[in-house]
Amino acid sequence: MIDTIGTEVAEGEERVRLETADGIAVLTLCRPDRLNGWSWESTRQLGLLADRIRFDPDVRVVLLRAEGRAFCAGIDVTAPGGAITGTTAAERTRNYYEGIRWVHERFAVLSRLPQPVVAAVQGYCLGFGFELALMADFRVAAEDAVFALPEAQLGVAVDAGGDLRIAREAGAGWAKFLALTGRRIDAATAHRLNLVQLLVPPEELEGSARAVAAEIAANAPLAVQGIKRAIDTYADAALAPALDRVAMTAALTLTSEDCREGYTAKAARRPPHFTGG
Repeated sequence: MIDTIGTEVAEGEERVRLETADGIAVLTLCRPDRLNGWSWESTRQLGLLADRIRFDPDVRVVLLRAEGRAFCAGIDVTAPGGAITGTTAAERTRNYYEGIRWVHERFAVLSRLPQPVVAAVQGYCLGFGFELALMADFRVAAEDAVFALPEAQLGVAVDAGGDLRIAREAGAGWAKFLALTGRRIDAATAHRLNLVQLLVPPEELEGSARAVAAEIAANAPLAVQGIKRAIDTYADAALAPALDRVAMTAALTLTSEDCREGYTAKAARRPPHFTGG
């Protein structure tokens, strides 16, 4: 696992880039050659940059976007330090549990920013990518965007709370349908389910998302931040204990034989044979 304490980003290892102008902080996922695949290091960098934004008095709104043809296609299984080890199954489970709790804490730095976060989504938005987009206060999506939580197909649980946020936005039935099947949905369906607030042609995504961010940035900061806080307090009332359960379920499944089988089958391009162990 990566060094979660460090505050520097090694040259050439940038996963997320921060640029600020006109009251808008733009966070850009900048690994388009890997479809912006997510990793422990991506999580660390996101938390570092969100901490900088939090205390910047010139930032009134955040735009979360991505370079290339995908927003984020999920976990980058080739990233260094991807697997968590332990001398026993119990130790591995404990280490995964703490690692996932750390991810939740880093994601919370973004989702609990006083400034609103607008996500601009194009192309593949899968797994961790979908969960990341759901951390934003609302989403603007290109018509070519594709959303899914495919974790159960690999033998693991949804581990960053995306299913809980879908339940909050679209209802428990849709959360279970998407998380239990792993089925992909197009942007129009995501819009219909209230998972996307604005749907635009791909060529208009950047301009539309920036226009919405500029609208928010032009409003009174104290009012904007107070409104966000009040709505989040209501909407997230039961989120914290549910996320802890998510972390434990994810840790147990990530150390299971079914997880090993799921990833092996995917690499071999064959159907998995899950046994429940």
